[in-house]
Amino acid sequence: MAEVLYRKLDELTDDEVYEAYAPPEPDWLRVNFVSSADGAATLGGLSGSLSGDADKRVFKVLRARCDVLLAGAETVRLEQYGPLVLSEDRMAWRRAQGLPEVPVMAIVTRTARLDPEAGIFTKAPRRPILVCPADLPEERVAPFREVADVIAVGTSTVDFTAAVAALRERGLRQVLCEGGPHVFGSLIAADLAQELDLTISPLLVGGGPHRIAEGYESAGARRLRLRHVLQAGDDLILRYVRGSVDE
Repeated sequence: MAEVLYRKLDELTDDEVYEAYAPPEPDWLRVNFVSSADGAATLGGLSGSLSGDADKRVFKVLRARCDVLLAGAETVRLEQYGPLVLSEDRMAWRRAQGLPEVPVMAIVTRTARLDPEAGIFTKAPRRPILVCPADLPEERVAPFREVADVIAVGTSTVDFTAAVAALRERGLRQVLCEGGPHVFGSLIAADLAQELDLTISPLLVGGGPHRIAEGYESAGARRLRLRHVLQAGDDLILRYVRGSVDE
């Protein structure tokens, strides 16, 4: 088992943070979440309410490292996602790695109840992707074909195994999922989640909010290996991986 790295985040340079999150394989799917100390995925209905500057620093590195950012429609609506853009320094880092300046945004929806005129589609620097079930009525999907590529897989719900395979066929091999809990639960059930990057916020929220994974029951628990702990004040920023790379 790899040795666990423990560092204080403010002692790391940006290059060291990038290196700390280097993907172990060319095809990799990581999930990024923040939760309260008692397991709540949201505060006041939003995950952003749990996040601080340290968490956002890692969040931005993970976005810069991915080929495609995957998020559920509810997360996009509640967290008010705009077009996927990066700061100039993040774009410069990507150019230096031979990557396009920004990743692709991929939105997962069972119903296509989104606004095709929203900025996440119309102002995106790269054409986004809509991921939906294949049996969704065409009249719901058609408005999005002008502003996004469509991956239609699954019956009544999205087939995440087929969706991830379709992303990789497009050359989008490094996948970052930012939620929500039902998307994460689906990825676990499909045995697709290879990494969990989790920030523990020092708050007690109490009952009510979702856990970070919801929805489909998984066939069994998956073993994770702790790769690093970054401390930022009272926040703990954890990186867990699974699979052959961590045995």
